[in-house]
Amino acid sequence: SAESIIELTYPISSVGPMARCPEDLAMFLGTLLPKEQTDFDASFVTEQSLDELTLLVKKSTIGWLADWGGSLPYENGVLSHCKRTLDIFGSLGGASVECIPDAPFPNEDLWDSWMTIRSHSILNSLRGKIGCDADEVVPTLKARCVKAEAIWECERGECLTRQQLERAVEKVNDWSVCADSLFQSYDFLALPSSQVYPFDASMNWPTSIAGKKMDTYHRWMNVMVPVTLLGAPCLTIPAGMGSTNGLPMGIQIFAQKGKDAQLLQLARWYYRNSEMKDIDLAV
Repeated sequence: SAESIIELTYPISSVGPMARCPEDLAMFLGTLLPKEQTDFDASFVTEQSLDELTLLVKKSTIGWLADWGGSLPYENGVLSHCKRTLDIFGSLGGASVECIPDAPFPNEDLWDSWMTIRSHSILNSLRGKIGCDADEVVPTLKARCVKAEAIWECERGECLTRQQLERAVEKVNDWSVCADSLFQSYDFLALPSSQVYPFDASMNWPTSIAGKKMDTYHRWMNVMVPVTLLGAPCLTIPAGMGSTNGLPMGIQIFAQKGKDAQLLQLARWYYRNSEMKDIDLAV
């Protein structure tokens, strides 16, 4: 197993705030961020007029990553649902919404890297909380009847070698370089927020999507991995309810690091227009 903790320079998960609207989120973010470490100013979001926001949207190009070159399965209706909502930025705001047909980076490389970093991180996090050696984590979890998924993650974490961890971090760095190249052509990138609609609470997790078997308990969340590994600013906008099932869906839109204000401005334009023009989000 790896002898020391190897991590990215930023967390792959964090406990963060939720907000009712982009203005609230901007003010919340401005409060949370140490002022000496950032130049983020919430007023750049909250004080922009609708005309100024519309100008930003009109000048923007949004890349729609859809199913990541065919490597991400979706429940029927999810992709068309999200694309119709994303097209509002074009039809009402004049933005250029362009489909990206090919995967910009191999999905399996991202998934394997995320899995490796995640298991390593969970093992070391629980090790610190329990206050024991790494080889005592799994027996302690089993003795305390912790859920099987957490034990599975820690067992994976125990088996990881330093070489595997370094390779995972290297792949993430490669993806970061690739994403920076994408952001030379697109101001924002977009993906569905989920590969499935909300499912019954009695189900632990989806075991298959569109006929494709899920090989782990969290594979159905694969669509969030590219953004998670980037550590880039991202927010999810509501895409409304599906017309056939009445269930909600969202779209995750992300931007290059340091573009938090522009991303929030884009979201505020969407929020203001859906509010003022009573946009029908049942698609």
